[in-house]
Amino acid sequence: MDPISKFLAAYKIPVGAWGKAFFTFLTDNFNAFFRGFSSGLNFILDGMVDGLLLVPPVALAALIALLAWYLQKSRGLAIGVLLGLLFIINQGLWKQTVETLVLVVAAAAASMAIGVPLGIWAAHKPKVYRFMLPVLDLMQTLPTFVYLIPVLTLFGLGNAPGLIVTIIFVIPTAVRLTHLGVVSVPTAIIEAGQAFGATKRQLLWKVELPAALPTIMAGLTQCIMLSLSMVVFAALIGAGGLGTEINRALGSRKIDLGLEAGLAIVVLAIVLDRMTRIGVGGKK
Repeated sequence: MDPISKFLAAYKIPVGAWGKAFFTFLTDNFNAFFRGFSSGLNFILDGMVDGLLLVPPVALAALIALLAWYLQKSRGLAIGVLLGLLFIINQGLWKQTVETLVLVVAAAAASMAIGVPLGIWAAHKPKVYRFMLPVLDLMQTLPTFVYLIPVLTLFGLGNAPGLIVTIIFVIPTAVRLTHLGVVSVPTAIIEAGQAFGATKRQLLWKVELPAALPTIMAGLTQCIMLSLSMVVFAALIGAGGLGTEINRALGSRKIDLGLEAGLAIVVLAIVLDRMTRIGVGGKK
């Protein structure tokens, strides 16, 4: 090693030590809050899963297919959704699929609820977006497994930390695509609204958001897909669902279980993507 490299290595910036000290401070002083929040969230998520599991699997699959038809007005899509869910039931992975579905829907909904307002704010305040940009870049480029460590430290094991880590991972996508949609609204449309005397609130709700809706909905689809991928990793910190089956297959080298769980994830991803996509069936 050359002298400059030795000098730099000798005076290492203790980023890891600072991070450890920060999380040690949080756990020492706010552990009851974090664990209480985690327990409450686990209770809600487990209740949602238990409630869905009370419905006979075939009946629930039919209800989801009916919802797909209602959203997209496509009989073919509804039949495809029903067949896909019946395949999952046939593979004996219905309970795990319901657990994954609850986590994905909850994570995507929370990410959009947080990310859309932030994206709108950033679109109207360029200085805010310039501040957000490096934070969003960091959140999207940080390795997936790195998210698991601090969340596990603060919230323990279970579905709640899995949901929290998924929301953190997905929020940047919602912010970016909402920002893109709003800033891409043609200036002529905004000027026309202003010419008719629309207030800022009316411009937002009646001009900008309707024009940006396709991009925002594309953000929702991406949030669902990213949530589904992250939920698989979140199984490493105790989140249930299909990710647990993938990890079991990996740990025991069970190719059959891995293929079954992997195909179930693919089916679930396709179902959610088609149900939330604008343009299927010509509804929107």
